[in-house]
Amino acid sequence: MTTSPTPDLETLFRTLDATWPPAETRDLGPFRIRLGKGGGKRVSAATLQAPDCAVADIERAEREMERAGQAPLFQIRPGQDVLDKTLSARGYELLDPTLVLVGTASRVAGPGAAPVSAFRVWPPLAIMRDLWAEGGTGPARLDVMARVQCPKCAILGRSNDRAAGVAFVAILGRVAMLHALYVTKALRGAGTASNILRDAASWALDQGATHMATVTTGENLPAQNLFASLGMQVAGKYHYRGRGRNSGSSET
Repeated sequence: MTTSPTPDLETLFRTLDATWPPAETRDLGPFRIRLGKGGGKRVSAATLQAPDCAVADIERAEREMERAGQAPLFQIRPGQDVLDKTLSARGYELLDPTLVLVGTASRVAGPGAAPVSAFRVWPPLAIMRDLWAEGGTGPARLDVMARVQCPKCAILGRSNDRAAGVAFVAILGRVAMLHALYVTKALRGAGTASNILRDAASWALDQGATHMATVTTGENLPAQNLFASLGMQVAGKYHYRGRGRNSGSSET
């Protein structure tokens, strides 16, 4: 049996962008500006698309984000140490160190979710929206999901005969990316997250995907342990540099 090669980090970033898209992008010199409309850091951060940039390029990107009503925010990817140091010197705070994880969809799916423990739904049900809201995924982030143009699905997890958790998954090429995984606090520890992940991976396999990927903050050890238990490994890292109102809540 031939095993598909593990997607490289560039492919994973491309998948991340496609499966959690901003409302608008604007290329300005070496930077790609994202307008997120309140959908969080990932859809609002500028990224460097070239090997390097000048301070004048950073200043132009800052002005463009401010004109759009966003506080300047940059996502720093591997190999961008010079940009990182420059932003730090300009007063930007390091935010949300994040891990990019990937594993084979077949390994994540394993034997599949336990019976009646996970259900595939699109569009999301009201109870799913309520669960997401409880976990901090509000209307602006639901709008991000609605914008996704590639194959997508929401997964509702159940435990003890109750709606217990939720996640969103979408596919670009042969890579499925899991987003917005949340399990209500009262029902954690019952295997809900594992069942959601297994069902998401089973759905991805049905759609022709070979790999499952996700992102999580470096401080979220329970999530890291969960993903590792299903065979997902760290493929790369990124973080943000922000200032002002971007220095608040964590969002990868």
